[in-house]
Order: sequence, then C-alpha cells, then structure tokens
Amino acid sequence: MTTPNDLPDDPLPYEDVPLVDVAGLQADLDKAQRQIADYKSLIADFDNSKKRLYQDAERQRKYAHEGLAKDSLAVIDNLDRAMAEAKKVGEEGPLAKGVQATVSLFFDVLKRHGVNRIAVEPGSPFDPNLHQAVMQQPSADVPPGAVVQVLQHGFTLHDRVLRPASVIVAAEG
Repeated sequence: MTTPNDLPDDPLPYEDVPLVDVAGLQADLDKAQRQIADYKSLIADFDNSKKRLYQDAERQRKYAHEGLAKDSLAVIDNLDRAMAEAKKVGEEGPLAKGVQATVSLFFDVLKRHGVNRIAVEPGSPFDPNLHQAVMQQPSADVPPGAVVQVLQHGFTLHDRVLRPASVIVAAEG
C-alpha cells in the first residue's frame, strides 16, 4: 500500500503530458470498423455471386439437352405405336425385334442423359404435377381420382417434366 510519502515529490506537470484526442480516436475507430463491415459485406456478396454463377452453370449443363429431349419424344411415340401395331397383328419376326431393339437402345441413350419415362399405370393415383387429365370416365376397376388409362407417356429430364403423361381419370360416382 502506498502512502502519500511514497509518491514522488515532483510529479510530471500536466503541461508536459500530450493530450490525447479521444473523440478523434473514437471517430477513427468507428470509421475503421465501418470499413471492415463493408469489406466483409463485399466478400459475402462476392461469395454469393460465385455460388450463383456455379449453380447457374450446373443448371445449364444439366438441362442442356432439354430441346433435343423434347424433340425426341415424337420419335419415341412413333416407335411405341409401331410396337403396338406389331403386337396387334401378331408380328414377332425380325422387323418387330429390330424395332424393339431400336426402342431399347434409344431409351438407354436417353436415360444416360437423364430422360426417364414417368411411371404411371392404371390404378395409380392421379398426380397433377406429372399427369395431364384428358378426360374422366366412370370405372369399376379403379377408385375415383385414379388413372384409368394412359393415352400418351410422359417424360422427365432429371427432375423437370418435359411432357406430362396424358391420362384418363376415374370419375366419382
């Protein structure tokens, strides 16, 4: 513990001590903190822009074949019709086998690029995100609101619907 006698006899005079501009220092500190916050905001904006750019590039790559895939749906429809006609007339010769091989090969190529047929069978629940109801008809075989018949198959490209399946839906009552 110090007593008054322990203090030096000649303390520094106040005029020799430099005065500190506390308000000026506080203003400088506030300015520096604002600049740091601005820089952090700019860095965050840059990171977000970079992420969006990568996401956009990935989305463009993922769906680059969408036009070709949509145009291919008419080919698939015609091949399906050819196979249905071959089955109707009982054709199981080399022509029918060749068409079936072509259909299988074409579907394999499309699947490698993310194109898939929408799975829908009679009795499946109607899904407005994947199916387009062309008409309703009463049915004793399936519950109301379920698919009675598939008129045209639908397709997706990855998670995007290229064409909904055209279906007949069971009517109520």
